[in-house]
This record gives sequence, structure tokens and C-alpha cells, in this order.
Amino acid sequence: MATVAAVNQQIRVLIVDDDALVRAGLTMLLAGASGIQIVGEAADGSQAEHAVAQHQPDVVLMDIRMPGMDGLAATEIVRARDHPPEVIVLTTFDTDDHVLSALRAGAGGFLLKDTPPADIVRAIRAVAAGEPILSPAITRRLIEHATGGEAGQRRRHARDQLSLLTEREREVAVAIGRGKSNAEISRELYMSIATVKAHVSRLLEKLHFNNRVQIALLAHDAGEA
Repeated sequence: MATVAAVNQQIRVLIVDDDALVRAGLTMLLAGASGIQIVGEAADGSQAEHAVAQHQPDVVLMDIRMPGMDGLAATEIVRARDHPPEVIVLTTFDTDDHVLSALRAGAGGFLLKDTPPADIVRAIRAVAAGEPILSPAITRRLIEHATGGEAGQRRRHARDQLSLLTEREREVAVAIGRGKSNAEISRELYMSIATVKAHVSRLLEKLHFNNRVQIALLAHDAGEA
């Protein structure tokens, strides 16, 4: 499971971007945010794993496009660690074709590089609390990038995976795919929040995923959300 910052503790943030001006800008932007601490920086993906081991962040802001090791490969490596940090990928969206792949690799969401400062702070707090930043509308736009011959194969594979679930687990998976929070799923499916969390944990275990964004993408791949 991902590292989640404890209540009333500082959220430790690592910035990974090859552009020194971007790193400096994000550092200044977040320096004044209550409850957030910048613990380190890395200039490319190949430095990310060492920086994570050294600084033990709760959240990594990860650029996608970097020379050498890109953010996609770095996200896969970082998320494969024991007790991994959450990863938010940074993107220009219209030109980054690998955002969807980064989310599949375990990123907790993404931010456009021109996202307003207040929204960046909210996003960091959300993923640190275990809530991914992935709206249904954005998910649909991302999936539109993944067209072609692989789409049918992914749909078949996703439906095979969903067939392993109980009916209730499938309902929870579909609700996650629609961007519902645990509280919203609780109300919609008439179950306690504790029961929703238990279902989510079982889904992650059964599907061999490490966060709920991957569940959401699976539901979309299967055509269920």
C-alpha cells in the first residue's frame, strides 16, 4: 500500500523535473502552503528512486518528459518499492501521450503544469490522504488517446479481470471508475464507509493493483464506467 501522511503531520513532497525553473517555481509555490514540506528535488527520472529512498516523501511530483529516464519509467520504479509514495505526474496534456500509461503504472493522478497553485496544493493533500485526483471527464479524455488495435485487447482483458470479482466488488469498481469517493459509494450502494474500504482493499489484492486509479482505468477499459 502507498504511504499516506498521518493526520496533523507535514506532507513530505519530492519534486522530480529536469527544468530547474519548474522545480524552483514549485518549491516557492508550495513553501507557503500549510502542512506541506518540500523535502528534496531530482533533476531526472534516474535520480528519482535514490531521492525517494533518501528523503522518504509522501508525495512525488513527477514530470513525464525528461531526458534519460522519463517520468513513466521512474513512476513504475518508485511505485514498485515497499511502502511507496504517491505519485502525481506533471504534464502538458495535449502533447504527453504517456499520461495514461503513468496512471496504469500506479500514479495517483496528474496535474497540468499551468494548474492554479491552490489546486496543486489541494491535489497534494488529496493523494496524501489516499484519494486520487482523477475526474471522470479527464479519464474519458485520456482514454481517447489510447485508440487503435490495442483497445479491443484491453477491453477483453479488463472484462476477464472483472469476471474474477463478486457482484458487490464489481459495483464498487464501477463506482470508482465513475470518480466516486468512498463516502459517495457508501451512499450509492447502501453500505458503510468501512465496508467500502474493505471492498477496495480486496479489489486491490485480487487485481494486483496498488491504488484505486488503476481500478478506475480497468472499469473504463471494460466499458463499465
